[in-house]
Amino acid sequence: MTQKTALITGASRGLGAALAEALAPTHHIIAVGRTVGALEELDDRIKARGGSATLAPMNVTDAGAMQTLCRGIHDRWGHLDLWLHTAIHAAPLTPTPHVDVKDLEKSIACNVTATSLLISYIAPLLGLEGRAVFFDDPVAGTKFFGSYGATKAAQVALVRSWQTETARIGPHVEILTPQPMPTATRARFYPGENREALHDIHDEAARLLATLQK
Repeated sequence: MTQKTALITGASRGLGAALAEALAPTHHIIAVGRTVGALEELDDRIKARGGSATLAPMNVTDAGAMQTLCRGIHDRWGHLDLWLHTAIHAAPLTPTPHVDVKDLEKSIACNVTATSLLISYIAPLLGLEGRAVFFDDPVAGTKFFGSYGATKAAQVALVRSWQTETARIGPHVEILTPQPMPTATRARFYPGENREALHDIHDEAARLLATLQK
């Protein structure tokens, strides 16, 4: 049987890396991330679990790089079984009147525009039977989360439209909501938080993946 393939955008650290490790025993992992060293460390952990990975050190906002990646996936495997999108730009928290224009533009580029382009590139690879998974973070409208909250909400709205459009014909589109985890992104938002009270990232990855099997 041909091994299943899983593309993870935002795989170098955090939830993306934990999902890659959890899927490694059953899927060939195509790991996209900006940090070469972190991807190489992920590759070592995947190999230690008996899995295999293809590393793609690139930025999801680089449309040309993403097109090349997707063409490479098509040429090598012909399709994708699973796409998990965890890449995010987490702009600093700030009062809404002080939102930095450059931070907002980066948030839109990564969280909204790149998501839209990736959907258009990856949907043909998923076909009717593949599965795309996105992750909600319901902070929109809470204080100081202007750039991140607004663009994350826009991303989820975009995905919900795709989810509704494909409900009967595929691919399968899922939106999951992770429990709070001690990631680097969360540490930027909540410095000084008691991280021992947060959910273990590997346990949470396993829980999220288990919901896809129901």
